[in-house]
Amino acid sequence: LQSYDAVRTDLPDERFVTVGGSQVYVEQWGQVEPVVLIHGFGGSSHNWQRVAEELGDRYRLIAPDLKGFGWSERPEDGESYSFDSMVQTVVEVMEELNIGRAHIIGHSYGGGIALWLAASNPQRVRSLTLVDSTFPGTEFGPGPQFPRAGPLTPVLVQGMLRRRFVRVALENSYYEPEKVDEALVDDYLVRLRIEGAERAFRGLTAKSARPSGEIDPGDLEVPVLVVWGADDPLIDAWLGQQFAAAVPDGRFRLLPDCGHTPLEEKPHEFVEAVEPFLQRHGPEAAD
Repeated sequence: LQSYDAVRTDLPDERFVTVGGSQVYVEQWGQVEPVVLIHGFGGSSHNWQRVAEELGDRYRLIAPDLKGFGWSERPEDGESYSFDSMVQTVVEVMEELNIGRAHIIGHSYGGGIALWLAASNPQRVRSLTLVDSTFPGTEFGPGPQFPRAGPLTPVLVQGMLRRRFVRVALENSYYEPEKVDEALVDDYLVRLRIEGAERAFRGLTAKSARPSGEIDPGDLEVPVLVVWGADDPLIDAWLGQQFAAAVPDGRFRLLPDCGHTPLEEKPHEFVEAVEPFLQRHGPEAAD
């Protein structure tokens, strides 16, 4: 595993903010109207690269690496990996970057964080987009399904950090598995094989990592767009349809011939689905 000191030394200081005493890496593209992008479990800010190529000339895109992922630090304390702490991390990143209100887009596990942020801090959310999302604390889904940390955690984590495991996991989530090439696997692996991976896994899968409380989609005060790959093999699209139908201001878009990760598999179609929604709820439209 690469040491975190080496990671930190190799990257520009301006791409890090300090949140709760830990270093959080933040990738940014574009300027003006802010859009916060929250990656899924096992992912990183890099997952949004192709979306940034499509959207980064029209919006200010802010993509943090959640604690335990990407180029962000792997803290020692387990509480840093709780769901509530992840939500707070995104809020504090916004504060550090002087962003009072933004469009929030979350994918998979990051969708659950985005949803919780919108429910607990609606004043910070201009619009909410959920992408093949988990729905923690609701009747629409139990959240990410990961094995709990236990005595075999070191062996389990070592297995998960092998190239074969990452490749198969990506192939199983894509509609067209042949799109998973060595470069894509490398992009994931280099950000996973970092000192502290084992403690991050323990924290992320601990019982305390579950969100506190519940969310009633009928109480959401922000406009919501739910975008789903029609052929998602991990989370069925009907969950997204059910959730969108239960939200007062909810919309649902299905992307054909697409698996669990539209932001990587179908970035152009994804942006075509999302951008009109962002425009509809931007500051100019509100004015």
